[in-house]
Amino acid sequence: MTDKLTTDEGQPWADNNHSLTAGNRGPVLLQDYQLIEKLAHFNRERIPERVVHAKGAGAKGVFKLTRDMSEYTKADLFNGKGKETPMTIRFSEVAGELGYPDTLRDVRGFSMKFYTKDGNYDIVGNNTPVFFVNDPLKFPDFIHSQKRDPATHLRSQDMQWDFWAHSPESLHQVTYLMGDRGNPASYANMNGYGSHTFKWVNADGKPCWVKYHFISEQGVKNMTDAQAQKVASENTDYLIQDLYDRIKKGDYPKWKVCVQIIPYEEGLNYKYDIFDVTKTVSHKDYPLQEIGEFTLNKNPANYFDDVEEAAFSPANLVPGIEPSMDKLLQGRLFAYKDAERYRLGANYEKLPINRPKNEVHNYARDGFMAQGQNGDVNYEPNGENGPTEDPHAKIHSYKVDGEAGHYKTYDADPYSQVGALYNVYSDDEKDRLIETLKNTLGTIKSHENKVLETRMFYKADHDYGTRVAKALGLDMDEITK
Repeated sequence: MTDKLTTDEGQPWADNNHSLTAGNRGPVLLQDYQLIEKLAHFNRERIPERVVHAKGAGAKGVFKLTRDMSEYTKADLFNGKGKETPMTIRFSEVAGELGYPDTLRDVRGFSMKFYTKDGNYDIVGNNTPVFFVNDPLKFPDFIHSQKRDPATHLRSQDMQWDFWAHSPESLHQVTYLMGDRGNPASYANMNGYGSHTFKWVNADGKPCWVKYHFISEQGVKNMTDAQAQKVASENTDYLIQDLYDRIKKGDYPKWKVCVQIIPYEEGLNYKYDIFDVTKTVSHKDYPLQEIGEFTLNKNPANYFDDVEEAAFSPANLVPGIEPSMDKLLQGRLFAYKDAERYRLGANYEKLPINRPKNEVHNYARDGFMAQGQNGDVNYEPNGENGPTEDPHAKIHSYKVDGEAGHYKTYDADPYSQVGALYNVYSDDEKDRLIETLKNTLGTIKSHENKVLETRMFYKADHDYGTRVAKALGLDMDEITK
């Protein structure tokens, strides 16, 4: 008899796959204590390195706005053609630990911190436009499947494919990861994406939706599995060294900053749910608009200070930029800062790399490593001339309706965009994709999981599934039933 799922307090757990939301689209409710406790526990599972994205490289640079976007957002860094904003960036691997080879197949983190006059603005994305899951309640389980087997302490193809085979929404990202872009030749040769949909609001209070794209001016280049493994055997820190060496010799990498602007009401009624991070928004429907460029021109003065202690969070927003109802984004708003308080301490935002360029005034005090405090009033309301609220930061209101419940996340079609992606690949790319799947999915022990995953490939595109089945020696009758 299978044991019943409970919380750590022994309370029965009714739904471990769907967050509690207000209506089908959300937002996620803070009263979902099971989600909060699951994320909080997950953030404390490993010390002292990051629980995910542990290994990475960083650099500093500048973002230059080449097109004024005040029509769409009042955010200072996007207002005023020619404006320059200092920034720092961290590229990373999702699954491996600090000492793990950085060239092996993995999604790469693409996180940026912009030091604006209204405080820090962070875009915490990846080198792929989609993700494996779209509900924050599933994120800790996904990462567990990518880490080490609790019995053997080895990385396990069986674990990750077991999770993917039972999570159809992961199919889009799996097809990206197992394709050529799962092995970038360098950090400079990969694109970046904000992944989520965000809300922009202009000075008149008019909202729109936006998706971020960062296009490498060095061109997208990738390694084959054989090349990546060879490099890993020679230099486990190859990608870190490559970025450092480029900047040291003055070969400063650059990216074009582009956005998709989606009118507010159109976005709410788009053919795909724009808040589902496992989906993309068609460039044909909403073309990329180039708005600027960023250049990385300075290496870290000290890796620990400038990279290891750097803390990024999608909750670091500035006036004119707000979250959307994206459920995974809503969970990240809590989880990232909670992870950073655990990893770096309550005052991590006072560390130089995280400290904003503008003055900070609030009523937070004390905690580990507090320093530079004065005797000013530390409560509000007060009659001591303490700092007061700024109406400029007030968010754009939006309607929330529906009954609170554990809703299935987004639509039931995880296949159509995967088929479209497969058919964007060249014949050579398809060949390499099938070979990668043969060498990963094909090695797992579970026949059932091979069939489940291949059946999903087949639903996305018949040629895709048929070729995988042939490579794995599976009976097509099992795949098509």
